[in-house]
Amino acid sequence: MSEEKSLNFLEEIIEADLASGKYASIVTRFPPEPNGYLHMGHATSICLNFGLTKKYPGYTNLRFDDTNPVTEETEYVDSIKADIQWLGFEWKNELYASDYFPQLYEYAVQLINKGLAYVDDSTAEEIAILKGTPTEPGKDSPYRNRSIAENLDLFTRMKNGEFPDGSRTLRAKIDMAHTNMLMRDPLIYRIKHAHHHRTGDTWCIYPMYDFAHGQSDSIEQITHSICTLEFVPHRELYDWLIEKLEIYPSHQYEFARRNLSYTVMSKRKLLQLVNDKHVSGWDDPRMPTISGMRRRGYTAASIRTFCDKIGIAKRENLTDISLLEFCLREDLNHSALRVMAVLDPVKLVITNFPEGTTEELTSENGPDESMGTRSLSFSRELWIEREDFMEVPAKKWFRLAPGSLVRLKSAYIVKCEGFDKDDSGQITEIRCTYIPESRSGNDTSGINVKGTIHWVSVPHAISAEIRLYDRLFKVEDPSSEEGDFKDYINPDSLQIIPNAMVEPSLANATADTRYQFIRKGYFCTDKDSTADHLVFNRTVTLKDAWAKETKKG
Repeated sequence: MSEEKSLNFLEEIIEADLASGKYASIVTRFPPEPNGYLHMGHATSICLNFGLTKKYPGYTNLRFDDTNPVTEETEYVDSIKADIQWLGFEWKNELYASDYFPQLYEYAVQLINKGLAYVDDSTAEEIAILKGTPTEPGKDSPYRNRSIAENLDLFTRMKNGEFPDGSRTLRAKIDMAHTNMLMRDPLIYRIKHAHHHRTGDTWCIYPMYDFAHGQSDSIEQITHSICTLEFVPHRELYDWLIEKLEIYPSHQYEFARRNLSYTVMSKRKLLQLVNDKHVSGWDDPRMPTISGMRRRGYTAASIRTFCDKIGIAKRENLTDISLLEFCLREDLNHSALRVMAVLDPVKLVITNFPEGTTEELTSENGPDESMGTRSLSFSRELWIEREDFMEVPAKKWFRLAPGSLVRLKSAYIVKCEGFDKDDSGQITEIRCTYIPESRSGNDTSGINVKGTIHWVSVPHAISAEIRLYDRLFKVEDPSSEEGDFKDYINPDSLQIIPNAMVEPSLANATADTRYQFIRKGYFCTDKDSTADHLVFNRTVTLKDAWAKETKKG
């Protein structure tokens, strides 16, 4: 009998809320800012918010926090929607903070009318100086005691575009001696004469995140507003604004973000990698963005499983990327089609196989019989991996060597009879004989061999570019190291093999199909691939090669 998984702290809160009758159903939201591409940190939040309303009665909204027109673009909106759907989730309502600009403006007017907000003419530098320090109280702005009438007039004129950027702000009037620095008369509106991707030039004042966030939650009647730990100090302001505006009491809950080893998950740092050309773009397969991981060949199921396994907590930690790769291998092991590809080819000639003859063999497509079989063309000349031949074999070497026997995968046993080298000492051709009675599935030879190697028929092989991706950084936590995080980029994070040889079935490879290149790893077709130039990305190796390196170190 399997042990039932214990509830996380949010599930405990929700179950208590439902049991007490506080809510008949729950409403969550995923509120990304459309100023970049989603990454694995966002995947955790997506799986959490959407997962809760799959488990409990209710629904999840997708709300774009588009309150900063300078950094936001429709391109990012589209990519975010595509990523969420690819992960396997659907939102009930697609909403935008900009939908609420008229309502948020009215909320600001209400605060002014209650004597709880004022227009400040101070510069950003002056405001910072007057704010004090965590150990010293702040000082009142000289504009703090303006009359309600004057504040209403100035705020209206701010909205009408009469003042330049940065000349005035609207601040909540709370307490300049408050122990929480965020409660010392926080800014709630600023002037920005900038074109907005949805509202155009209708507005030239925009609400600050702290003002738009809680009020948007309230308008949508979000029951459980879930965000990461850095927003703990913001919760007091979140609650204060809801209380003073006397609106629906949404409540904020915080969980710890999960950082991933051997990468960075800061939009600012990811943008540097893109702008400085360390990667080819936001969807570079080495990036921890969802689009990058999708392009690399990650499956949505493996990411959901990973997010479920790491769970949620109230303390931040660094999650080993090996766990994510383990989840991926587990999924691909059951779903990826098995094919043969030779990445570093050397020619093997079977001298006793008739010239000009092709024999059709059968091979399984995967570990499950339901995945069917495919035909393999076998001929006198084959490509094999250069590393599968050793002129002077090491101890316990079970692959090809002079005089040794090995099985060709799904084909015959062959014996090495000789080889040729060029002037530099490089092996150019290996000669073998095959044992006709040793055909796989119908072996009557009585010969047992310990080694099996893969191959591709020379006249049937297709050339392909193979991109071997590895971890982008060579240290576990680049953000915590001294100096510039970019100094720790792994110089071997991408190796390109221009002329690998793959079996002809891959000529029709589709973007959404995952493959296990037998003995080499898991691969997928890259978006750069064409009918005339096949390109495959290595998604992950068959085993965790980094674990061995770590043990060596």
